[in-house]
Amino acid sequence: MSNYFLFTRLLQQGGTGMYFILIAFLLSLFFIVMAFIKRNKEDELARKMIILANESSIIALVIGCLSSMLGIINLFDMVEALGDVAPYTYSAGLKVSMLTITFGLFSITVARIGILIYKWTFKPVEIN
Repeated sequence: MSNYFLFTRLLQQGGTGMYFILIAFLLSLFFIVMAFIKRNKEDELARKMIILANESSIIALVIGCLSSMLGIINLFDMVEALGDVAPYTYSAGLKVSMLTITFGLFSITVARIGILIYKWTFKPVEIN
């Protein structure tokens, strides 16, 4: 039950960038699973799926970095508008801006582990 709360916290407090990261993360997982399914039947399609998984995981990381920077810029705008800000308000804004980059890093890590497992178990075809 605590995993559900963590998931909703990420999506609610991380901003709209979290949804794009989630979509890129799910696409990465889909491409990795499709590569494993198509590995023995259609080798070229499986390689294409791994390339797409690689690209979508990088997109998740880049969106996480971009969303984090936008969150920090919004935090500085808030500090500028309010003037004197309490430290707990400032730290809460930093925490929210770091959620997106953390989720982006998580997404690329999981996808890279999946790609590594695929490549490790891949048996190249010998040409005589």
